[in-house]
Amino acid sequence: MIGVDNRTQASYKKEAKSFFSFFLTALLGASVNFFSQIFYRQHFDYGTSVLLGYLTATVVSFIPTKNYAFSAKKSGNAYREAVKFLLIALVAWGVQVYVAVATLEWIANPMLPNVPIFWREKGSHVVEMGFSFLANYFGHKLLTFRSTGVYDRLRARTNRVG
Repeated sequence: MIGVDNRTQASYKKEAKSFFSFFLTALLGASVNFFSQIFYRQHFDYGTSVLLGYLTATVVSFIPTKNYAFSAKKSGNAYREAVKFLLIALVAWGVQVYVAVATLEWIANPMLPNVPIFWREKGSHVVEMGFSFLANYFGHKLLTFRSTGVYDRLRARTNRVG
């Protein structure tokens, strides 16, 4: 890159590697989400099956995301990271369920009424997984696997009170 110093190039490479690694771990989670949702759909309504598929994928993807996507294997903060991971996952889950149901009801069903419901649901599910991917990536990058100091401030405040 012209006019870019070596540190900046290294930073770009690190960001690209992190994003690609997250993409691969998200692909694992998306696969678990996609196929488990099909199983859950046999027993629950569409919204509930999306939720259960998402929760299954969240549990399965924590360790690979921590260890490979964000290189936080030896951070010593696994409990804190798990709590933050779940908080970000809850936000992304809200995004996911809203987008899945909205896509199905407002786009797939009205525009593709002759397509079997299974394929309309699967198409909506894939769309929402894309939105969820973005919410998860930026949430985990900016909060989960990064020291924000919030925990330390809360702990210090609790120690002063007690």
